[in-house]
Amino acid sequence: MLTIRAPAKINLVLEVLGKYTNYHQISSIIQAINLYDILNFKLDEKISFSCSESSLEHDNLVTAAALLLKKEANYNKGAQIELRKNIPWGTGLGGGSSDAAATLLTLNTLWGLNLSNTELIQLAIKLGADVPFFVYGGTALIEGIGEKVTPLPPLAPTCFVLLVPPLSKMQDKTKQLYAKLNAKHFTRGQFVHAAQLSLRKRKSIPPPLMFNVFDKVAFDSFPRLNKYEESFKKAGASNIHLAGSGPCLFATAHKREATRICLRLRKQGLECYIVFPLPKRS
Repeated sequence: MLTIRAPAKINLVLEVLGKYTNYHQISSIIQAINLYDILNFKLDEKISFSCSESSLEHDNLVTAAALLLKKEANYNKGAQIELRKNIPWGTGLGGGSSDAAATLLTLNTLWGLNLSNTELIQLAIKLGADVPFFVYGGTALIEGIGEKVTPLPPLAPTCFVLLVPPLSKMQDKTKQLYAKLNAKHFTRGQFVHAAQLSLRKRKSIPPPLMFNVFDKVAFDSFPRLNKYEESFKKAGASNIHLAGSGPCLFATAHKREATRICLRLRKQGLECYIVFPLPKRS
């Protein structure tokens, strides 16, 4: 049996450049973080899947990834796959996409398919916009509809505090939030450009350079999100942004400060995590 850790992510910068046909063109700097789902893989005659979160066992991207890879590679056997969910799902942290990428990468090895990362990316984009990023992990620039992945210099050691508000799950959340965007929300890539310059020169992206297009529409979509943002601020966080399409919020902080912030939030019964950036997959 192979045991694999699938990391979460945050969007340090997320811009939408425009809409072409049915797709939004994005430009984003994404960072993998050390909050993981755990997957177990074992060779079998057919594909089977189980999950610690029973509500996620149907229509899961893990099963979709396994079936897609099996079909494209014309492979005649399968695997038993078990998923233990630790990444809060439906919060913008990319857990489902990461699980799908981990499935592609692991079954590619387990089944002896020897597909290149380029070939896996072509499959990954069929599963979702964030899936190609997780084929590489680390720090990366994502462009197009998610299919263009350019690894970037690793982020210097830093600390992020995540706050997961106790809000109801939104059906087709990402689709709904994209539908709220219009021309006034589109940018020209200037935030990503400035962040890349800083990353290459200083190995860091200062919080004032971080940007998320969904910050402008999420508070209309998630009732009471502003209340939890205010709690985050009162706990000591600043320069707060959505993780992906939310509603998870994140802020940078020094480790000691992050610990204090998280303790204050937990005293209020809120779910929070202290996480760190991960390097690119080896």
